[in-house]
Amino acid sequence: MSKEIISWKQKKIIDSLTPFTLLDFQKTPSVIVWFSQCNMRCSFCYNPEIVLGKANYSFNDIYDFFLSRKNLLKGVVLCGGEPTIHNELYDICKELKSMDYNIKLDTNGLNPRLVKILIDEKLIDFVALDFKGLEYNLKKITKVDKFEEFEKTLDILLKSSIDFEIRTTYHSDIYTLNDIYKMLDFLELKGYKKRYYLQNFISHKSTLGKITSDNKTNLSKVIKSKYSFDIKYRNF
Repeated sequence: MSKEIISWKQKKIIDSLTPFTLLDFQKTPSVIVWFSQCNMRCSFCYNPEIVLGKANYSFNDIYDFFLSRKNLLKGVVLCGGEPTIHNELYDICKELKSMDYNIKLDTNGLNPRLVKILIDEKLIDFVALDFKGLEYNLKKITKVDKFEEFEKTLDILLKSSIDFEIRTTYHSDIYTLNDIYKMLDFLELKGYKKRYYLQNFISHKSTLGKITSDNKTNLSKVIKSKYSFDIKYRNF
């Protein structure tokens, strides 16, 4: 017996929705779509149930929600997990764009091909790129050795006209101060001119790996700003 073909609208790849936020997309009234699964295994990830769990919804399941909110909400934040591991993301973005939503993509940058397609076809409006590490330490932090893919995505963003930001979630168990300076130096060499966010790790939930709950260093008080891009701090 042949397997039933499941369309992109029917495939369960979504964990859940956050029906309203003003915090995640430049104060745009938005809904957050949490995609299931991820291609990284960061010990300080505070969404282990999304990364490792089974998806709960298909796009068909949430379609009516978006249809009913299209005159109330302006934005959709696509995050997870990692949205770009799902090929269905392309069609989901097309469908959301047909409803006139602005779309923000949160990504770890390991699928440069899909990111480029989404940018070239104007299916996304803003990208938040998670900068997890450099070539020498990315595998230790994420359990994957794919810095080249991340750098390709960064280069695509730098050459495009799309607005984007780069961010790093900081925990003193994961990064030394020297690691952070090396990441800053890398962005400077790349000619990055936009915003770089250093986010303090805050979690009252279980994480994917064993990690202490508190940071030992307040980066906002020790990082010396000598760069041509803006360094911003969240939750310090």
